Amino acid sequence: MKRDRLLLILYLTVVLVITLVHDPLWLSAGLTGILLLAGRQALHLLRRTLRVILVFNLAVSLGYLLLAHVRGFSPWDTLLLINLRVLVLTLLTFLFVSRVNQLRALDFSPTLSWLLALAYSQALNFRRVHADFRLALESRSPLRPRLLDRYRASAAAAAWFMDKALATSRESAQALRARGFFGD
Repeated sequence: MKRDRLLLILYLTVVLVITLVHDPLWLSAGLTGILLLAGRQALHLLRRTLRVILVFNLAVSLGYLLLAHVRGFSPWDTLLLINLRVLVLTLLTFLFVSRVNQLRALDFSPTLSWLLALAYSQALNFRRVHADFRLALESRSPLRPRLLDRYRASAAAAAWFMDKALATSRESAQALRARGFFGD
């Protein structure tokens, strides 16, 4: 079996194990192990992970704190477990993506390879369009855009991305249906 496919199987197994572990000490040990495996990339991957999960974890944590306050129970053990698990899973995923060629890992299935290539091309296209939106805001602003202007521009870009994603998924579903992927 190929190296990338073995690493994919190992990754999926470790993800399953992490979701079954409910002890922060073991999750911390897993976090340490992942950072050791990352080597020189550890600090970069950790920064990237924290930047990605910050908003999600903050929203979930604040909501859970509010619920705990209203219902009168201590949220700290659960919050530690949730936040640590998300950190470990996201860091592991970034390490996996940086070390494994996903197309080679999925080469046993033409359909999965095709879906991965389609998703990757969509992500690259959206990244380019996001950069275009950012540059458009900068080029149309004689001064640095105010926070409110940046929020409005972000909201408009998010709306465009949602519309585009829905239209693209509708077209893809129609194309797949025409090729017999979905039954009527």
